[in-house]
Amino acid sequence: MPKGQCNCGAIGFAIDTTISDIVICHCSICRRSTGGNGIAVIVVDNDDFRWTHGEDLITTWKKPDADWQTWFCRICGSPLPGANDDLRMFVPAGLIVEGGELLEVKHHIWVDSKAAWDEIGGIGRLHPRAFGE
Repeated sequence: MPKGQCNCGAIGFAIDTTISDIVICHCSICRRSTGGNGIAVIVVDNDDFRWTHGEDLITTWKKPDADWQTWFCRICGSPLPGANDDLRMFVPAGLIVEGGELLEVKHHIWVDSKAAWDEIGGIGRLHPRAFGE
């Protein structure tokens, strides 16, 4: 069973299914949220995700005038899993500490808005817009 936690370990979670596909979002919002070239996430059904501890330490920020929100640890600031849509959660891939042996980049999304310095290479298909198109 895959498990993950924030950087300080105060918040933990478990995923009750096998995980393998990583999706990397290169949109400008994800870049600013992480300070990097985007965010690598795993998308799992809500029924397969559960918090194991520290859920009371989750803080959120909603982008004004946009349908976008981020979840993070109130102590260390690590980005945390959040609602992808009504049925699924996104899980930042870098938080997985156990059970991630099968993880592999499968898709790049929002590549039309990636940073000019971001060079995408290697594994994975390029999607110009959003996951699932």
